Amino acid sequence: MNVRIACSHQVAACWRWQSACINRFRASRLAFHWGAHATVRGTLHMYRIGLLAVCLLLSLTAADVRAADKPRFTLAWSIYVGWMPWEYAGAAGILDRWADRYGIEIELVQVNDYIESINQYTAGQFDAVTSTNMDILSIAAASGIDTTAVIVGDYSNGNDAVVLREDGNLANIAGKRVHLVELSVSHYLLARALDTVGLSERDITLVNTADADMVGAWAGGGVPALVTWNPMLGEIKELAGANAVFDSSMTPGEILDLTVARSDVLEAHPEFGKALAGAWYETMAIMADPARQTTAFEHMAAASGTDLAGYTAQLETTRLFSTAAEGVEFVTSGAPRTTMQRVAEFSFDHGLLGPMAPDAGFVGISFADGSVWGSAGNVNLRFTDAYMKLAADGAL
Repeated sequence: MNVRIACSHQVAACWRWQSACINRFRASRLAFHWGAHATVRGTLHMYRIGLLAVCLLLSLTAADVRAADKPRFTLAWSIYVGWMPWEYAGAAGILDRWADRYGIEIELVQVNDYIESINQYTAGQFDAVTSTNMDILSIAAASGIDTTAVIVGDYSNGNDAVVLREDGNLANIAGKRVHLVELSVSHYLLARALDTVGLSERDITLVNTADADMVGAWAGGGVPALVTWNPMLGEIKELAGANAVFDSSMTPGEILDLTVARSDVLEAHPEFGKALAGAWYETMAIMADPARQTTAFEHMAAASGTDLAGYTAQLETTRLFSTAAEGVEFVTSGAPRTTMQRVAEFSFDHGLLGPMAPDAGFVGISFADGSVWGSAGNVNLRFTDAYMKLAADGAL
């Protein structure tokens, strides 16, 4: 007999015992006069309270065992316009409701340092994480963590940009120090930007700067150029001398914002992926509903440190897949394959796939149609439409 069944039987037996004891007490032939009647009633009342307390304690113990018996998962996220829906889903109880539907628990964990959230996921501290396509490839998948993209939420359509001080000509970046989170999607965007004006990284000096330090660094006046993403980008563009000279709208569909999970966890517990998809697309429906979206946007804005105008401005530079059907359409197209080949080649050229990688195809990447780019024997990043399609078909 397992612990849950044992506790249930114990509670039921307790209630039967209480009923039998009270009945025996009532049936006793004790002689008493009316003056003692109140005493006996009081004793019976206290006796009942004591029995009820014992049963309540056993009931709570059983509830605790049932809660502990639920499979428990963790999802790490960091502040970014495309991932704020997770914060809202958690605060509004949406994530909990979907977890309850599948008999599981999901803990939502905010990590302030974006790259650190992926490092911790790679180290096994989280079951799922929000990440861009390049960072999950170069950090987790390249480290041997088999990872599945449960949700392709959006692509950056202007949320990432190269910014010059007092200069609107990208070509004039030559010879300058460029502050960025080195080896991140900002680095990738910079490389794409340099290509367009016939420059390379040899023509500039890279300065590795944490994303949390970008606004302060620019405000200090000593940074001639930088590459960053929203919400930091929005703040910087409002400061004097900031000119966005290249942004991700010029490379559409290349910087993908994903919610990914460990493939072995999903294989053992597909209900985890289903709950994530259900919560995500319920939140998307709220964001698309004119009657409910403002309240949701105000919440997301405050949680990300901006106001409603600031957050909606960020949404305008995000190609959000607002319905599951849109996500399915994108992930089953040829776009992810084309993008991931380009991203893998960049990652290999910059040593991001590790010293043992013989070529850009070292990490195999599988797609919704079952095809694989790269090593079929080392598939560690998987794009699937499975969970999004369940949501699109109303089958969750």
